[in-house]
Amino acid sequence: MDSFLKIGITCYPSLGGSGVVATELGKLLAEKGHEVHFIAHSVPFRLGSYHKNIFYHEVEVSDYYVFRYPPYDLSLATKMAQVAKTQELDILHVHYAVPHAVCAFLAKHMVGDSLKVVTTLHGTDITVLAQDESLKDLIRLAINESDAVTSVSRDLIRETREVLDISRDIDLTYNFVDERVYYPRDARNCRQDFAGADEKVLMHVSNFRPVKRVSDVVDIFHQVNEQIPSHLLFVGEGPELPKIQCKIKELGLCDRVHFLGKQDDIAHVISMADVLLLPSEKESFGLVALEAMACGVPTVGTVAGGIPELVKHGETGFLASIGDTDQMAKDCINLLTNPDLAERMRAACLKRARCDFSSEQTMANYEEIYYRVLNRPLPILKPTCS
Repeated sequence: MDSFLKIGITCYPSLGGSGVVATELGKLLAEKGHEVHFIAHSVPFRLGSYHKNIFYHEVEVSDYYVFRYPPYDLSLATKMAQVAKTQELDILHVHYAVPHAVCAFLAKHMVGDSLKVVTTLHGTDITVLAQDESLKDLIRLAINESDAVTSVSRDLIRETREVLDISRDIDLTYNFVDERVYYPRDARNCRQDFAGADEKVLMHVSNFRPVKRVSDVVDIFHQVNEQIPSHLLFVGEGPELPKIQCKIKELGLCDRVHFLGKQDDIAHVISMADVLLLPSEKESFGLVALEAMACGVPTVGTVAGGIPELVKHGETGFLASIGDTDQMAKDCINLLTNPDLAERMRAACLKRARCDFSSEQTMANYEEIYYRVLNRPLPILKPTCS
């Protein structure tokens, strides 16, 4: 029997941490020799060019006139079942309980028990959607009917159990970054486009939703810039952006704040920074902090969600209470005015990212889960390509 698996992966293909992790995991699994089938409404943005052992199946939504709203969920479930049958999939690995785990549940009932479902919880399916009483039973069903459930942080496991009264086993499987992509880059040429040699660079990367508390980023930077000549780089787009632009104008910081929009080569962009700001109200894991860590950039953020599991206070960054912009500004100033501290944190960031959040270890964790739910022994597999 072939030791390699046939794995279907469904995620949100657009920008977002869950889509990034799902796509990067699929690429690593394919490199290892597994056959990976992405099932989504569009090609995941991180998939890029051709990859051996990776296939994409587009979900087409029916436009039948009796439907007031296009039934994407039903189309996805049908496509999952179709691909599982024709490609003889072993596993459906879905990222987010709603709608993906629900669709996988339906697909499994169409295909049979030989198809196993692994659901990874990333955050808003629990921290936002599960707060809606009308969705709780559906999310609970999807989680309980999955053959295995994983979570990207201990805090998210805790919240899942509390909000949904879930008692089943949930595997802790942290997010990761590909070390071949995320490492300190020489970004001096790019950095000099924004800041002088004696100026510091602070950065915030997000989707600019209210939960990210981007206004706090501006408040922190305002205090830092009063004492240290510095610039703030915003990366990303989202609903709070117009409000933030108005606030920056009111504070007279337009020449000190730069908007870079969405960026693909985020490792190169982050490498321009001296510190990453992450003052979020909720953060199931905080993937951008790990991306920064892997590039040697410490994070100043909040004790929110899974961030403390990633950022070690005083070692790879600083953490403060949500909304305590005064303390976060003080921490930034301490870091930016103390070269020895900055260098120690840089070294600690690189070590922690490589040792505790390696792609190899995370992929091994998922492989163990796959073979466990299939009730097969875990083989020793060697990559089929370098």
